[in-house]
Amino acid sequence: MLSLLFLFLVLELSQSIDHKEASLCFLKRDLGPTHYKDGDLIIGGFFPLMIYTMSFLEPWKYFHMHPEKIVDTYQFQEKHYSQVLALVFAVEEINKDPNLLPNITLGFHIYNTYPSDVRTLESSLMWLSGQRLAVPNYYCEKQGKSLAVIGGAYSELSVQMASLLELYKFPQITYGPFDSSLTDKVHFPSVYQLAAKDSTLALGMVRLMVHFKWTWVGLVATDNIRGERFLCDIKEEMARKGVCANFIEKIPPSEKYTADSHHCIMQRIDRSSANVIVIYEDDNSLMTLQYVPVPYLIVGKVWITTSNGDFTMIPQKVGVQSFNRALIFSGKRKEIPSFKPFLRTVNPAKYPEDILLKRFWNSVFQCPYDFNKSEREDCHQNASLEMLPLGYLDVSMSRWSYNIYNAAYAVAWALHNILLTRSEMEHLSDEGSLVLYPWKLHPFLRNIQFNNSAGDQVFMDEKRIPMENYDITNFADFQNGTQVLVKVGEFMSHAPFGEDFSIRERVIMWNEFYTKTPCSVCSESCGPGYQKLARKGESICCFDCIPCPEGEISNQTDMDKCITCPEDEYANTERNHCLQKTVTYLAYDETLGMTLACTALLFCVLTVMIIRIFVKHQNTPIVKANNRTLSYILLLSLSQCFLSSLLFIGKPTSVTCLLQQTIFGITFTMAISSILAKTITVVLAFKATTPGSRSRKWVGSRTPISIIIICCLIQMILCGIWLLLSPPFPDTDRHSEPEHIILQCNEGSLLAFYFVLGYMGFLALGSFTVAFLARQLPDTFNETKFITFSMLIFCSVWVSFLPTYQSTKGRTMVAVEVFSILSSSAGLLGCIFFPKCYVIILRPQWNTVEWINHKSYARGRHHSKVFPHAS
Repeated sequence: MLSLLFLFLVLELSQSIDHKEASLCFLKRDLGPTHYKDGDLIIGGFFPLMIYTMSFLEPWKYFHMHPEKIVDTYQFQEKHYSQVLALVFAVEEINKDPNLLPNITLGFHIYNTYPSDVRTLESSLMWLSGQRLAVPNYYCEKQGKSLAVIGGAYSELSVQMASLLELYKFPQITYGPFDSSLTDKVHFPSVYQLAAKDSTLALGMVRLMVHFKWTWVGLVATDNIRGERFLCDIKEEMARKGVCANFIEKIPPSEKYTADSHHCIMQRIDRSSANVIVIYEDDNSLMTLQYVPVPYLIVGKVWITTSNGDFTMIPQKVGVQSFNRALIFSGKRKEIPSFKPFLRTVNPAKYPEDILLKRFWNSVFQCPYDFNKSEREDCHQNASLEMLPLGYLDVSMSRWSYNIYNAAYAVAWALHNILLTRSEMEHLSDEGSLVLYPWKLHPFLRNIQFNNSAGDQVFMDEKRIPMENYDITNFADFQNGTQVLVKVGEFMSHAPFGEDFSIRERVIMWNEFYTKTPCSVCSESCGPGYQKLARKGESICCFDCIPCPEGEISNQTDMDKCITCPEDEYANTERNHCLQKTVTYLAYDETLGMTLACTALLFCVLTVMIIRIFVKHQNTPIVKANNRTLSYILLLSLSQCFLSSLLFIGKPTSVTCLLQQTIFGITFTMAISSILAKTITVVLAFKATTPGSRSRKWVGSRTPISIIIICCLIQMILCGIWLLLSPPFPDTDRHSEPEHIILQCNEGSLLAFYFVLGYMGFLALGSFTVAFLARQLPDTFNETKFITFSMLIFCSVWVSFLPTYQSTKGRTMVAVEVFSILSSSAGLLGCIFFPKCYVIILRPQWNTVEWINHKSYARGRHHSKVFPHAS
């Protein structure tokens, strides 16, 4: 709005100017010195050579001050004078080239551009009108030679200049950073860009962060369209690579920048927990940070920035120290071979008419020039620009100077192509000088293509402009005032991934606060064996470290989730590596397996010994009591029960898996059914002694055998169905024991397994019930008491077995079943047969008919309890 108002005022002023007022060409306007060199055709150069520093006051105070008091002073930016030298060098080289624009000389007119819409428009009007006149449509004698403008150190200046120059179709070639908004040919048809596209800058910066594992950074950018676009690009790339922004700060325009806002921005940067700060700026915003009345020193931060803003030219030592040891992404460029020799010859004596050079020379060498005098005092006659430190002039061609050099040649080649086509010439003036209309250059500039003296191809068509490749340089400012830029890496946007980025860590000079590579993270890295747990409500880069769960590992740092080991591997104690599992089973050579096997064999031998004792004393009353045949069957089945436990020990095979549960189920069923038969026999025998009892017909040897056969037959049918539908098979258990793969038998059908156990439990419960009810029958050798105790032990063992079996896995589960078999079998053997063996071996006098009769007589009994059917 301010620029349009200014343009309206000057247009109104132009209507009141009389043609007789030719002296207006010499009206002076204090916009800073300019430099003019005459030629057949003139190129305009607009460079940010000087800025004015303003008092940082509250905005409302400006309304009470005279405008002249607001501006404190003009500050000459020495390092930007290299841009002037690039244009002078290019024009001189073009004029010396006999093959380019023969018989035509180029001149230039250099103006200063300020970071202000009004001042930029005023400078543009001065160039359009004449040397010092800022009135549109009023031409002084030099205007007819004006042909094109080289300017636009940053896109805001390009837009401001285009708003006026576009009215006259003047070609405007920008040498600043590429701005995609300027490619809009509807709004900017006369603007051309030379800089390479920087759309991969954010990618390169994030690659640098990822390399150094900087996941917690601060972002600072200019508050304009380019700054917003950069923030959008880098935040997207950071999110993709797991890097988080601690804060985002925007640098406001210079007209809105106050001392308070400067202090707030710098304080937030200084107090942030991020040690790495990315700053994306241009010369305008950087100067805003530089020329503040009270500088703010920031230490301990690592800066990642671009060459758009040059830290080396900061005028305040405090400011230099704040950005010391920064890592700068600067566009790759080749050196123009003859540029450095040209700089060696530059001095005020060679260009006495160049007031800008005199000011530059006076500033950098502190010469006592008096610009009010016509004579020049001698000052550093033998001085050379090569003697200047980096803060004043970089003798190597900067990217700005390189683009200006190419811009001058682009204009020259466009003119050369016009001259080759005589039909494009408008006319020759009376003095013989060539007069061309500026808009005639557009078709030629748009399609221009040439190789410069460095061997690079130059295009003016935005579609053909390549992506920028970057050198990563390290800026260092030493205590002795020396400033250096050291190349430490590069980012090649067109190269394949893995070859596009390189960095030399050993070459980087970190500031004195870091003895090694700085770290910038919100949370310390989670080492191997740990995984990250995000903190609720905070950034993903802020997390806690928790150990990996059992069976999972993390073999890298900062893993979001632990990985599960393969089934044949297990996690080590530190949970950072998977180890191979060993195959194991309940083997005979293990302590547990050997113990159980020896126990089984011992009890089996003991059972055989009891059988031998019973056979030897088979005619004694105690052996004949309660059916001798059932005792033999019970002892044989118990011996088989002990031996069946051996099937569970050793490496499982298809045969052993089929036999384990079936042999166990049938032998135990035979044992329990034998006990049930013995119990029923006692009850029937006692009732048979009662006169007139019908139980006599059931007393006999066939009844107990029938009970055993029927009970075993039912169990065999259940086992047959089990084996037919879902038989047991060898299987592996990879999860019960972390370090082992356990070979075991899979039951196949758990339902069938529990049916077999349930049936045995039913028989045992029946035996226990009958024995418990018959425990008080008056018989000297009544076994029901012992059977009651044996069934109590048996039921207790197997009732305890069920939950234990369900809660254990692997070898322990097998050992539990073997132990249950042995303990229950031993309980039956001990409770039923140990008392009889005691009588047979240690109390043989009790094992006689006389003692039995005497015992019965003493109790007042008149009938013998020795059953005639016992044999």
